[in-house]
Amino acid sequence: MRCRISIKGELDPSWHEWFEPLDLLTETAGRTVLRGSLPDQAALYRVLLKIQSLGLVLLSLETDDDHTSSSGL
Repeated sequence: MRCRISIKGELDPSWHEWFEPLDLLTETAGRTVLRGSLPDQAALYRVLLKIQSLGLVLLSLETDDDHTSSSGL
């Protein structure tokens, strides 16, 4: 499943290892985007749990899978 997750704040590229295999992109001032492919919904939940446990603010989530598509969570 392809996904795009927006997070509040600009994460340093060194954070990449926390979110592998997703790419870490600074989209605009104050926002970082995690983008890439994950094998399944369980892997997506693990990424979301990492975001929560690190105290980061989730701004939006988009996937290409019709069964799990969400936006603005």
